[in-house]
Amino acid sequence: MFGPLRKMKTQLADPVRYQLVLGEQLIPLNDLLDKSITLKHTGRIFCTHCSRPIKKTYSQGYCYPCFITLAECDRCIFKPETCHYHLGTCRESSWGEAFCFQPHIVYLANSSGLKVGITRHTQVPTRWIDQGAVQALPIFSVPSRYVSGLVEVVLARHISDKTNWRQLLKNHAKPLPLADIREQLLDLCQSELQAIAQRFGEHSLQRLADEAIVTIDFPIIQLPVKIKTHCLQKTPEISGVLQGIKGQYLLMDTGVINIRKYTGFEVALDC
Repeated sequence: MFGPLRKMKTQLADPVRYQLVLGEQLIPLNDLLDKSITLKHTGRIFCTHCSRPIKKTYSQGYCYPCFITLAECDRCIFKPETCHYHLGTCRESSWGEAFCFQPHIVYLANSSGLKVGITRHTQVPTRWIDQGAVQALPIFSVPSRYVSGLVEVVLARHISDKTNWRQLLKNHAKPLPLADIREQLLDLCQSELQAIAQRFGEHSLQRLADEAIVTIDFPIIQLPVKIKTHCLQKTPEISGVLQGIKGQYLLMDTGVINIRKYTGFEVALDC
């Protein structure tokens, strides 16, 4: 089995169900827990957008021309509050209209600790799984990515919007009272959130007061005591016993590997 790697597909279950994507092939990974696997990089890399062969990737899987021209690689994707569509400078206005001008969810999550995040409504709960969150709570629905970014900036003044990936892989996060934290946070940010609602309209911030906390359990036999990362560029062939899967990481007894980092790398799987 071989093909270009893509982000692992997931399904919310108890525990989460994972599939490794190699080109058109989908390999169930939960069945490989506690078994020895080998990933071997063939030396070939393909752009995840245009599929042309390349020597290195940019922004998780793109060739350089795609990286500097596609809207999906622009800075505003990573910092939505910097959206410049209204200035008429969007790299691809039709893509921006389809991707950014759809409902987004602002949420609290418990991954390596408490964090705030945003995602398209169609990416719930996939986004939380990809971040390795063990709990998540939607708090707002907003009409666009730009508005979600502005709300996230306000909330991130009080809690983190980042995940510590090493902490994520070494520890099981303790449950947090996300509903209580939500209320405290909204009280702290009331005036700033009201300003956003006044700017974009009274329905631009729809509070999701009745949402339940989503609990996520990952397929893990054993967490690593020390974090050693596998690098396919330095070590094209890596082997080990699969001890767990969390976020987009495979946890092996020989080290961990971030599958998403190697999007576009042609890899063979032996198991």
